[in-house]
Amino acid sequence: MRMKRWHYLVFLWAALSLSPRAVSAEETIKIGFPMPLSGPTAVYGVPITKGAEMAVADINAKGGVLGRKLELLARDSKANADEAVRLAREMIIKNNVDFLSGTLTSAEAPAVSTIAKENKIVFVAPTAKTMLLTAPQNLHPYIFRVASNTLIEGRTGAALMAKWQDVKKVATIAPDYAYGRDAVGAFVEYIKKLRPDIEIVDQEWPKLGEPDFTAFITAQMGKKPDAVFCDVFGGDFVTLAKQATPLGYFKMIQNRLIDGGEVGTVDLAEALGADYPFGIISDAYDPVVWGEGEPPEHKEYVEKLNAAIAEGIKKAESTDSDKVAQALAGLTFDTPVGKRTFNAKTHETETGEFWSEMVKDPKVPFAVMKKPEYIDPKPLLQ
Repeated sequence: MRMKRWHYLVFLWAALSLSPRAVSAEETIKIGFPMPLSGPTAVYGVPITKGAEMAVADINAKGGVLGRKLELLARDSKANADEAVRLAREMIIKNNVDFLSGTLTSAEAPAVSTIAKENKIVFVAPTAKTMLLTAPQNLHPYIFRVASNTLIEGRTGAALMAKWQDVKKVATIAPDYAYGRDAVGAFVEYIKKLRPDIEIVDQEWPKLGEPDFTAFITAQMGKKPDAVFCDVFGGDFVTLAKQATPLGYFKMIQNRLIDGGEVGTVDLAEALGADYPFGIISDAYDPVVWGEGEPPEHKEYVEKLNAAIAEGIKKAESTDSDKVAQALAGLTFDTPVGKRTFNAKTHETETGEFWSEMVKDPKVPFAVMKKPEYIDPKPLLQ
Protein backbone atom coordinates (compact mmCIF):
# COMPACT_ATOMS: atom_id res chain seq x y z
CA MET A 1 0.00 0.00 0.00
CA ARG A 2 2.78 2.41 0.90
CA MET A 3 4.59 1.92 -2.39
CA LYS A 4 1.51 2.11 -4.57
CA ARG A 5 -0.39 4.94 -2.89
CA TRP A 6 1.48 7.83 -4.45
CA HIS A 7 1.24 6.19 -7.86
CA TYR A 8 -2.54 6.38 -7.75
CA LEU A 9 -2.61 9.82 -6.16
CA VAL A 10 -0.56 11.07 -9.10
CA PHE A 11 -3.14 9.63 -11.50
CA LEU A 12 -5.96 11.40 -9.71
CA TRP A 13 -4.10 14.67 -9.85
CA ALA A 14 -3.22 14.25 -13.52
CA ALA A 15 -6.69 13.24 -14.66
CA LEU A 16 -8.97 15.25 -12.43
CA SER A 17 -7.03 18.48 -12.23
CA LEU A 18 -7.50 18.81 -15.97
CA SER A 19 -11.07 17.60 -16.29
CA PRO A 20 -13.38 20.10 -17.96
CA ARG A 21 -17.33 19.39 -17.58
CA ALA A 22 -19.61 21.44 -15.30
CA VAL A 23 -22.19 19.39 -13.42
CA SER A 24 -24.17 19.59 -10.23
CA ALA A 25 -22.39 19.35 -6.91
CA GLU A 26 -24.51 16.33 -6.00
CA GLU A 27 -22.93 14.13 -8.70
CA THR A 28 -19.90 12.10 -7.81
CA ILE A 29 -16.96 11.66 -10.15
CA LYS A 30 -16.90 7.91 -10.67
CA ILE A 31 -13.68 6.01 -11.35
CA GLY A 32 -14.03 2.41 -12.53
CA PHE A 33 -11.21 0.40 -11.00
CA PRO A 34 -10.91 -3.28 -12.04
CA MET A 35 -8.00 -4.78 -10.10
CA PRO A 36 -6.99 -8.31 -8.97
CA LEU A 37 -8.19 -8.67 -5.38
CA SER A 38 -7.84 -12.45 -5.18
CA GLY A 39 -5.29 -15.00 -6.34
CA PRO A 40 -1.48 -14.69 -6.59
CA THR A 41 -1.47 -11.17 -8.04
CA ALA A 42 -3.51 -9.82 -5.14
CA VAL A 43 -0.19 -9.26 -3.31
CA TYR A 44 -0.01 -6.15 -5.53
CA GLY A 45 -3.70 -5.64 -6.34
CA VAL A 46 -4.94 -5.33 -2.77
CA PRO A 47 -2.34 -2.72 -1.69
CA ILE A 48 -2.93 -0.74 -4.88
CA THR A 49 -6.66 -0.69 -4.21
CA LYS A 50 -6.18 0.33 -0.59
CA GLY A 51 -3.93 3.13 -1.75
CA ALA A 52 -6.57 4.26 -4.23
CA GLU A 53 -9.22 4.22 -1.50
CA MET A 54 -6.99 6.29 0.77
CA ALA A 55 -6.35 8.77 -2.04
CA VAL A 56 -10.06 9.18 -2.68
CA ALA A 57 -10.73 9.61 1.05
CA ASP A 58 -8.00 12.26 1.32
CA ILE A 59 -9.34 14.25 -1.61
CA ASN A 60 -12.95 13.98 -0.46
CA ALA A 61 -11.98 15.13 3.03
CA LYS A 62 -10.70 18.33 1.46
CA GLY A 63 -13.97 18.97 -0.35
CA GLY A 64 -13.56 16.78 -3.40
CA VAL A 65 -13.33 18.32 -6.86
CA LEU A 66 -15.25 21.60 -7.19
CA GLY A 67 -17.51 20.42 -4.40
CA ARG A 68 -18.04 16.99 -5.98
CA LYS A 69 -16.98 13.82 -4.20
CA LEU A 70 -14.92 11.13 -5.85
CA GLU A 71 -16.30 7.60 -5.94
CA LEU A 72 -14.00 4.63 -6.54
CA LEU A 73 -15.71 1.55 -7.93
CA ALA A 74 -13.18 -1.19 -7.17
CA ARG A 75 -13.96 -4.63 -8.60
CA ASP A 76 -12.04 -7.92 -8.53
CA SER A 77 -10.72 -8.60 -12.03
CA LYS A 78 -9.02 -11.80 -10.82
CA ALA A 79 -6.10 -10.92 -13.15
CA ASN A 80 -8.28 -12.22 -15.97
CA ALA A 81 -8.61 -10.17 -19.16
CA ASP A 82 -12.14 -11.36 -19.93
CA GLU A 83 -13.30 -10.51 -16.42
CA ALA A 84 -11.61 -7.09 -16.55
CA VAL A 85 -13.42 -6.37 -19.82
CA ARG A 86 -16.75 -7.51 -18.41
CA LEU A 87 -16.31 -5.29 -15.38
CA ALA A 88 -15.25 -2.29 -17.47
CA ARG A 89 -18.32 -2.62 -19.69
CA GLU A 90 -20.58 -3.05 -16.68
CA MET A 91 -19.22 0.01 -14.92
CA ILE A 92 -19.58 2.15 -18.04
CA ILE A 93 -23.10 1.00 -18.87
CA LYS A 94 -24.63 0.45 -15.43
CA ASN A 95 -22.58 2.75 -13.22
CA ASN A 96 -21.84 5.58 -15.66
CA VAL A 97 -18.20 5.91 -14.62
CA ASP A 98 -16.34 9.01 -15.79
CA PHE A 99 -12.91 7.38 -15.96
CA LEU A 100 -11.31 3.96 -15.99
CA SER A 101 -8.10 3.13 -14.19
CA GLY A 102 -6.69 0.03 -12.60
CA THR A 103 -5.91 -3.39 -14.06
CA LEU A 104 -2.64 -4.95 -13.00
CA THR A 105 -1.44 -7.32 -15.67
CA SER A 106 -0.43 -6.91 -19.28
CA ALA A 107 -3.28 -9.19 -20.28
CA GLU A 108 -5.96 -7.04 -18.63
CA ALA A 109 -4.82 -3.56 -19.64
CA PRO A 110 -4.79 -3.96 -23.46
CA ALA A 111 -8.20 -5.64 -23.28
CA VAL A 112 -9.71 -2.84 -21.19
CA SER A 113 -8.05 -0.28 -23.46
CA THR A 114 -10.23 -1.48 -26.33
CA ILE A 115 -13.33 -0.84 -24.19
CA ALA A 116 -12.07 2.65 -23.39
CA LYS A 117 -11.57 3.33 -27.09
CA GLU A 118 -15.05 2.03 -28.00
CA ASN A 119 -16.70 4.18 -25.34
CA LYS A 120 -14.40 7.21 -25.69
CA ILE A 121 -13.51 7.24 -22.00
CA VAL A 122 -10.08 8.02 -20.58
CA PHE A 123 -8.26 4.96 -19.22
CA VAL A 124 -5.03 5.43 -17.23
CA ALA A 125 -3.08 2.20 -16.72
CA PRO A 126 -0.96 2.46 -13.55
CA THR A 127 1.00 -0.82 -13.67
CA ALA A 128 0.76 -2.85 -16.92
CA LYS A 129 4.03 -2.76 -18.89
CA THR A 130 3.54 -4.59 -22.17
CA MET A 131 4.53 -2.59 -25.25
CA LEU A 132 1.35 -3.84 -26.90
CA LEU A 133 -0.67 -1.39 -24.80
CA THR A 134 0.60 1.68 -26.65
CA ALA A 135 1.96 0.07 -29.81
CA PRO A 136 1.05 2.16 -32.91
CA GLN A 137 -1.68 -0.26 -33.94
CA ASN A 138 -3.29 -0.09 -30.46
CA LEU A 139 -2.70 3.55 -29.49
CA HIS A 140 -5.77 5.77 -29.26
CA PRO A 141 -6.57 9.17 -27.71
CA TYR A 142 -7.96 7.76 -24.44
CA ILE A 143 -5.17 5.42 -23.24
CA PHE A 144 -2.35 6.64 -20.99
CA ARG A 145 0.28 4.68 -19.11
CA VAL A 146 1.83 5.84 -15.82
CA ALA A 147 4.03 2.74 -15.43
CA SER A 148 7.31 1.89 -17.09
CA ASN A 149 7.21 -0.55 -20.02
CA THR A 150 8.73 -3.85 -21.04
CA LEU A 151 11.26 -2.32 -23.43
CA ILE A 152 12.70 -0.18 -20.64
CA GLU A 153 12.53 -3.05 -18.16
CA GLY A 154 14.23 -5.64 -20.37
CA ARG A 155 16.98 -3.29 -21.49
CA THR A 156 17.64 -2.10 -17.95
CA GLY A 157 18.02 -5.70 -16.78
CA ALA A 158 20.42 -6.37 -19.64
CA ALA A 159 22.48 -3.27 -18.88
CA LEU A 160 22.86 -4.36 -15.26
CA MET A 161 23.74 -7.95 -16.10
CA ALA A 162 26.23 -6.90 -18.78
CA LYS A 163 28.44 -5.52 -15.99
CA TRP A 164 29.02 -9.04 -14.62
CA GLN A 165 32.09 -9.85 -16.69
CA ASP A 166 32.39 -13.44 -15.41
CA VAL A 167 28.84 -14.26 -16.55
CA LYS A 168 28.87 -16.12 -19.87
CA LYS A 169 25.76 -18.35 -19.72
CA VAL A 170 22.39 -16.76 -19.01
CA ALA A 171 18.91 -18.20 -18.55
CA THR A 172 15.52 -16.49 -18.44
CA ILE A 173 12.24 -17.32 -16.71
CA ALA A 174 9.07 -15.28 -17.15
CA PRO A 175 5.30 -15.75 -17.35
CA ASP A 176 4.06 -16.98 -20.71
CA TYR A 177 1.99 -14.01 -21.88
CA ALA A 178 2.53 -10.52 -23.30
CA TYR A 179 4.38 -9.05 -20.31
CA GLY A 180 6.89 -11.87 -19.90
CA ARG A 181 7.44 -12.37 -23.63
CA ASP A 182 7.94 -8.65 -24.28
CA ALA A 183 10.33 -8.09 -21.38
CA VAL A 184 12.45 -11.15 -22.10
CA GLY A 185 12.54 -10.27 -25.79
CA ALA A 186 13.85 -6.80 -24.94
CA PHE A 187 16.38 -8.28 -22.51
CA VAL A 188 17.76 -10.83 -24.99
CA GLU A 189 18.00 -8.31 -27.83
CA TYR A 190 19.91 -5.81 -25.66
CA ILE A 191 22.20 -8.26 -23.82
CA LYS A 192 23.37 -9.63 -27.18
CA LYS A 193 24.17 -6.08 -28.27
CA LEU A 194 26.06 -5.24 -25.08
CA ARG A 195 27.71 -8.63 -24.55
CA PRO A 196 28.00 -10.73 -27.72
CA ASP A 197 29.98 -13.27 -25.68
CA ILE A 198 26.95 -14.16 -23.55
CA GLU A 199 24.96 -17.26 -24.50
CA ILE A 200 21.28 -17.74 -23.67
CA VAL A 201 21.28 -21.36 -22.48
CA ASP A 202 17.69 -21.76 -21.32
CA GLN A 203 14.29 -20.05 -21.37
CA GLU A 204 11.40 -21.15 -19.17
CA TRP A 205 7.77 -19.99 -19.62
CA PRO A 206 5.51 -20.87 -16.67
CA LYS A 207 1.91 -19.75 -16.93
CA LEU A 208 0.64 -16.78 -14.91
CA GLY A 209 -0.57 -18.18 -11.59
CA GLU A 210 1.63 -21.30 -11.82
CA PRO A 211 1.30 -23.24 -8.53
CA ASP A 212 4.33 -25.52 -9.02
CA PHE A 213 7.60 -24.20 -10.45
CA THR A 214 9.59 -27.35 -9.67
CA ALA A 215 9.82 -28.62 -13.25
CA PHE A 216 10.87 -25.20 -14.54
CA ILE A 217 13.46 -24.79 -11.77
CA THR A 218 15.05 -28.20 -12.23
CA ALA A 219 15.10 -27.84 -16.02
CA GLN A 220 16.90 -24.52 -15.71
CA MET A 221 19.35 -25.81 -13.15
CA GLY A 222 20.24 -28.60 -15.55
CA LYS A 223 21.56 -26.01 -18.03
CA LYS A 224 23.87 -24.55 -15.34
CA PRO A 225 23.47 -20.82 -16.09
CA ASP A 226 25.78 -18.29 -14.48
CA ALA A 227 22.93 -15.81 -14.01
CA VAL A 228 19.19 -15.48 -14.60
CA PHE A 229 16.92 -12.74 -15.90
CA CYS A 230 13.54 -13.27 -14.25
CA ASP A 231 10.21 -11.53 -14.69
CA VAL A 232 8.08 -13.69 -12.42
CA PHE A 233 6.25 -11.30 -10.08
CA GLY A 234 3.70 -10.97 -7.29
CA GLY A 235 2.46 -14.09 -5.58
CA ASP A 236 4.05 -16.20 -8.32
CA PHE A 237 7.48 -14.96 -7.24
CA VAL A 238 6.65 -15.84 -3.64
CA THR A 239 5.88 -19.38 -4.82
CA LEU A 240 8.97 -19.54 -7.02
CA ALA A 241 11.31 -18.34 -4.28
CA LYS A 242 9.96 -20.75 -1.67
CA GLN A 243 10.23 -23.70 -4.05
CA ALA A 244 13.60 -22.74 -5.57
CA THR A 245 15.57 -22.12 -2.37
CA PRO A 246 15.52 -25.69 -1.00
CA LEU A 247 16.48 -26.99 -4.45
CA GLY A 248 19.64 -24.87 -4.37
CA TYR A 249 18.60 -22.71 -7.32
CA PHE A 250 19.73 -19.36 -5.94
CA LYS A 251 22.89 -20.87 -4.46
CA MET A 252 23.83 -22.35 -7.84
CA ILE A 253 23.75 -18.94 -9.53
CA GLN A 254 25.24 -17.20 -6.48
CA ASN A 255 22.04 -15.16 -6.24
CA ARG A 256 22.88 -13.50 -9.57
CA LEU A 257 19.27 -13.05 -10.55
CA ILE A 258 17.78 -9.83 -11.88
CA ASP A 259 14.00 -9.49 -11.66
CA GLY A 260 12.16 -6.59 -13.29
CA GLY A 261 8.75 -7.45 -11.89
CA GLU A 262 8.90 -5.11 -8.89
CA VAL A 263 9.84 -7.85 -6.44
CA GLY A 264 11.85 -5.11 -4.76
CA THR A 265 8.67 -3.54 -3.43
CA VAL A 266 7.80 -3.49 0.25
CA ASP A 267 4.58 -5.38 -0.49
CA LEU A 268 6.41 -8.34 -2.03
CA ALA A 269 9.27 -8.26 0.47
CA GLU A 270 6.81 -8.39 3.36
CA ALA A 271 5.00 -11.33 1.76
CA LEU A 272 8.23 -13.37 1.62
CA GLY A 273 9.79 -12.16 4.88
CA ALA A 274 12.77 -14.31 5.87
CA ASP A 275 12.26 -16.48 2.78
CA TYR A 276 13.33 -13.67 0.48
CA PRO A 277 16.35 -14.64 -1.69
CA PHE A 278 18.62 -11.91 -0.36
CA GLY A 279 21.27 -10.74 -2.79
CA ILE A 280 19.19 -10.67 -5.96
CA ILE A 281 18.68 -7.40 -7.84
CA SER A 282 15.21 -6.00 -8.40
CA ASP A 283 13.26 -2.83 -8.95
CA ALA A 284 10.54 -0.58 -7.52
CA TYR A 285 9.00 2.74 -8.47
CA ASP A 286 9.59 3.95 -4.93
CA PRO A 287 11.82 2.03 -2.48
CA VAL A 288 9.77 3.43 0.46
CA VAL A 289 12.23 1.93 2.98
CA TRP A 290 15.52 3.35 1.77
CA GLY A 291 18.61 1.39 2.78
CA GLU A 292 20.71 4.39 1.85
CA GLY A 293 20.36 7.74 0.20
CA GLU A 294 16.73 8.79 0.46
CA PRO A 295 16.64 12.17 -1.29
CA PRO A 296 15.24 15.04 0.79
CA GLU A 297 12.87 15.81 -2.10
CA HIS A 298 11.21 12.44 -1.51
CA LYS A 299 10.50 13.13 2.16
CA GLU A 300 9.27 16.63 1.38
CA TYR A 301 7.00 15.49 -1.42
CA VAL A 302 5.37 12.76 0.63
CA GLU A 303 4.68 15.26 3.40
CA LYS A 304 3.11 17.75 0.98
CA LEU A 305 1.52 15.32 -1.46
CA ASN A 306 -2.10 15.82 -0.43
CA ALA A 307 -1.81 19.61 -0.66
CA ALA A 308 -0.31 19.37 -4.15
CA ILE A 309 -3.14 17.17 -5.37
CA ALA A 310 -5.81 19.36 -3.79
CA GLU A 311 -4.33 22.40 -5.50
CA GLY A 312 -4.38 20.62 -8.83
CA ILE A 313 -7.95 19.45 -8.43
CA LYS A 314 -9.14 23.02 -7.80
CA LYS A 315 -8.33 23.72 -11.43
CA ALA A 316 -10.88 21.12 -12.64
CA GLU A 317 -13.81 22.35 -14.65
CA SER A 318 -15.43 19.20 -16.09
CA THR A 319 -15.02 15.47 -16.81
CA ASP A 320 -15.40 15.33 -20.59
CA SER A 321 -13.06 12.54 -21.70
CA ASP A 322 -12.20 14.12 -25.04
CA LYS A 323 -10.97 17.28 -23.34
CA VAL A 324 -9.25 15.35 -20.56
CA ALA A 325 -7.42 13.23 -23.14
CA GLN A 326 -6.22 16.34 -24.94
CA ALA A 327 -5.05 17.85 -21.65
CA LEU A 328 -3.20 14.73 -20.54
CA ALA A 329 -1.16 14.49 -23.76
CA GLY A 330 2.12 16.24 -22.95
CA LEU A 331 1.22 16.86 -19.31
CA THR A 332 4.11 17.06 -16.83
CA PHE A 333 3.30 16.24 -13.21
CA ASP A 334 5.16 15.78 -9.93
CA THR A 335 5.76 12.48 -8.15
CA PRO A 336 7.72 11.70 -4.97
CA VAL A 337 10.63 10.55 -7.16
CA GLY A 338 10.70 13.30 -9.77
CA LYS A 339 8.65 14.82 -12.55
CA ARG A 340 6.91 12.62 -15.12
CA THR A 341 5.47 13.59 -18.49
CA PHE A 342 2.95 11.87 -20.72
CA ASN A 343 4.60 11.84 -24.15
CA ALA A 344 2.13 13.66 -26.41
CA LYS A 345 2.63 11.15 -29.23
CA THR A 346 2.97 7.82 -27.40
CA HIS A 347 0.99 8.55 -24.20
CA GLU A 348 3.85 6.90 -22.27
CA THR A 349 5.62 8.42 -19.28
CA GLU A 350 8.79 6.61 -20.40
CA THR A 351 9.71 6.31 -16.75
CA GLY A 352 12.50 4.30 -15.22
CA GLU A 353 12.62 2.68 -11.81
CA PHE A 354 14.89 2.31 -8.82
CA TRP A 355 17.06 -0.80 -8.93
CA SER A 356 19.23 -2.30 -6.21
CA GLU A 357 20.53 -5.41 -4.53
CA MET A 358 17.99 -6.67 -1.99
CA VAL A 359 19.50 -7.10 1.48
CA LYS A 360 18.59 -7.78 5.10
CA ASP A 361 17.96 -4.76 7.28
CA PRO A 362 17.96 -5.05 11.09
CA LYS A 363 15.36 -2.28 11.31
CA VAL A 364 12.65 -4.21 9.43
CA PRO A 365 11.74 -7.92 9.13
CA PHE A 366 11.94 -8.01 5.32
CA ALA A 367 14.30 -7.33 2.43
CA VAL A 368 15.06 -3.74 1.45
CA MET A 369 17.00 -2.08 -1.33
CA LYS A 370 20.63 -1.67 -0.27
CA LYS A 371 21.32 1.49 -2.25
CA PRO A 372 18.45 2.39 -4.59
CA GLU A 373 19.59 3.82 -7.90
CA TYR A 374 17.21 5.42 -10.36
CA ILE A 375 18.16 4.25 -13.85
CA ASP A 376 17.23 6.78 -16.48
CA PRO A 377 15.71 4.92 -19.44
CA LYS A 378 16.44 7.61 -22.04
CA PRO A 379 19.92 6.31 -23.00
CA LEU A 380 18.50 2.80 -23.23
CA LEU A 381 15.84 3.88 -25.72
CA GLN A 382 18.26 5.37 -28.21
